[in-house]
Amino acid sequence: MKILAIDSTTEACSVALLDTDSNGGEPIELFELAPREHSQRLLPMVDQLLSNSGYSLQQLDAIAYGRGPGSFTGLRICLGLVQGLAFGADLPVVPISSLAALAQTALDQTKVSQHEQVIASFDARMNELYWAVYQAHDGLMVLQGEEQLVVPEQLTISSSQCVQVGVGNGWQYADRIAANAQMSRSHDDILPRASAIARLAVYAFANGDSCSAEQAQPVYIRDQIAWKKLSEQISDKNKKITQFKSE
Repeated sequence: MKILAIDSTTEACSVALLDTDSNGGEPIELFELAPREHSQRLLPMVDQLLSNSGYSLQQLDAIAYGRGPGSFTGLRICLGLVQGLAFGADLPVVPISSLAALAQTALDQTKVSQHEQVIASFDARMNELYWAVYQAHDGLMVLQGEEQLVVPEQLTISSSQCVQVGVGNGWQYADRIAANAQMSRSHDDILPRASAIARLAVYAFANGDSCSAEQAQPVYIRDQIAWKKLSEQISDKNKKITQFKSE
């Protein structure tokens, strides 16, 4: 199975390619810290990665992406690129939670162990946090409960027999969270990587968790933020063209 993964959930741009039949099943990856440069960097990074690996888009099985939550602008840029690539190559897409990718990155980098419970959190701005709890099973992070959006003081974690570790930049507010969540330690400098998305996507795709390019959407958690599917954007554009011709 060959999966291309793309992420720009945070200030980082990241692309990875995982071929389960080569390179020992390990993804190859390009990763850059590029605040406010996602739109300039993502596509060249994809081109470079495919060129280095010797694959074309048509040889892939699917394209995975970090579907959020995260930076609104970063999510829109990533999804726009993913839809364009997948639509042109007639490939399915695999949406992967950015919080799951964050937790998986911590596991891949051995910042946490298989036996520890991970509380992944992003700074959502506006005095709020995105967060969720994950536990590793067979080397992959699995969601425990649901993803949430709260102010730091509302982040309440049920007691667990497992050691609990906080990861992600949401833990820069650890002093405000401390009363409700007793962590053994936290790593607020970890960012989600496309290599982690690729690992999670292999399992998700094999279990039928994919969709067409036009059905792909970001997940903001904030309900008031809307994203138009590719089919809706095309429909709107056609309506405008029809209206223009009739005037």
